[in-house]
Amino acid sequence: MSAERRVLSGRYEVGELIGRGGMATVYRGRDLTLGREVAIKLLKRELAADASFRTRFRLEAQAASRMSHPAIVRVFDAGEDTETDADGTTHPVPYIIMELVSGRLLKDIVAEGPAPIDDAIRYTDGILEALEYSHRAGVVHRDIKPGNVMVTAAGQVKVMDFGIARAVSDSSSTVAETTAIIGTAAYFSPEQAKGEPVDARADVYSTGVVLYELLTGRTPFRGDSPVAVAYQHVSETPIPPSEIVDSVPRSLDAVTLRALAKDPYQRYQDAAAFRRALGDTREGKAPTKKQVGALTNELYGANPRQADETARSLRQLSTDTTMRRTQAGPPVAWIWAGVAVLAVVLVSVLFWVLTNRPGTNVPGNARIVENVVDVAWERASEVLIAQDLEPERIDESSETIAAGNVIRTDPGAGTSVAPGQTVKVYVSTGQEMATVPLLVGLSTDAASAALDDVGLKLGAVRTQNDPDLAEGTVISADQSEGAKVALGSSVGLVVASGKVTLVDVVGYTADAAQRALTADSLKLTPEVIEDPNCPASPGDPVVATQSLAPGDVPIHSTVQLTVCTGP
Repeated sequence: MSAERRVLSGRYEVGELIGRGGMATVYRGRDLTLGREVAIKLLKRELAADASFRTRFRLEAQAASRMSHPAIVRVFDAGEDTETDADGTTHPVPYIIMELVSGRLLKDIVAEGPAPIDDAIRYTDGILEALEYSHRAGVVHRDIKPGNVMVTAAGQVKVMDFGIARAVSDSSSTVAETTAIIGTAAYFSPEQAKGEPVDARADVYSTGVVLYELLTGRTPFRGDSPVAVAYQHVSETPIPPSEIVDSVPRSLDAVTLRALAKDPYQRYQDAAAFRRALGDTREGKAPTKKQVGALTNELYGANPRQADETARSLRQLSTDTTMRRTQAGPPVAWIWAGVAVLAVVLVSVLFWVLTNRPGTNVPGNARIVENVVDVAWERASEVLIAQDLEPERIDESSETIAAGNVIRTDPGAGTSVAPGQTVKVYVSTGQEMATVPLLVGLSTDAASAALDDVGLKLGAVRTQNDPDLAEGTVISADQSEGAKVALGSSVGLVVASGKVTLVDVVGYTADAAQRALTADSLKLTPEVIEDPNCPASPGDPVVATQSLAPGDVPIHSTVQLTVCTGP
């Protein structure tokens, strides 16, 4: 049987090729059982030969299939077939059955150049909407890029390949190996580039890269090899988008730079925060060029921790000889402008020295509070003590500063104080956490109230048939009881619909119909009614009609089954 006409697992007919990626090939297909058009993704043969990879591929696809959201391409099924070669040997063919989406890949849109500002914001917001849902479900995408995003003819954003990137990253030991498989180093977060564990904030970073590319028509970092690009993600400062495309507002500079912060704690902590920041740009909340510069210094300026990380990353990546910087040095005109500014500053300082008497401004024994923001408490206290100041630690939660680092001081940095003065040092305890309460078995309203009591929010609510539970009763939650989650997080619920799906038993024998209706999945009450006015069929009595039509019916319903008993 040819590859184009083969049928997988006796159900999915493979049609024409519609896409090809680094790890899989996508075909148009048809579900012969349900009679619907689908997309069929077949894992490449060289990857399918790895049994552990096949297992992760299947498990992750199954996890992705549980997500249902308009901004996410649905995964309907996953399985494994076999294919026999001409020599008689067989090899596995793992596959994933997905929703077939008509539209354009975002990478094709980006290839045409910078997108209009409104479109760039809309596409990015659609990606973040999908991530906000998936992160609540505990699924980190890990491979956000324009090639994994579809835009339908109606403008709806659809994100693909949830969970597949996780399988790739888990089975790859180095950056080079990972990028050889999926080829997405341009969208790596710094922690992915360094081979460190990642969380939802890695998706935030990758979405920031996509936003940057939509605004400018190019990614923030480019190089001759994946390792060279990964090095830049770890250590180099991106050029603000407005310096590449004049029409980009500075408000989007600030949003993009924050999303591209090297330190995950300095990024938006979740997709929802990123979406809010994008929404604010529509309201005209634009920073000045000076404020954008200050933000760049805050996010990418040197500090002891970042220097340590960069040094470690250099040791990891320096074995690759293809690395080179891709950002040009300053133009000659800028250099001369800098010399002129420096000359003016020197003249101004000289004038100040000659025209001001000693002691008229800062007292000789005054101390200027050092800037220790985002510095570890131990180091910050040493700095202040060395200034003859008394640091007083005050713990406080923070969404942006890593636990153990300084959030701010009081008096603030740059303030003149007397020796021996106490300086309050506010130290981050990390993001404030809440404990997920018991939710299973509660009504939806009671579960919402229980979440509110502990500082959490009710997330997406999905209904599911259950033959025993009343409508609105919680069956499960996407966070287990007792789990620690960030304060203010949303918890999604699966609640009972109060219904079961009645099957059509017309034509069944009376005994078979009763067994079907009383099965554990339905638990309905059958009631057999004999009708002597219609002729009985030969053999066992057969159901002629049922009182309730097939489809969803209330739990514990009584279904009257009419059987003909006439001559």
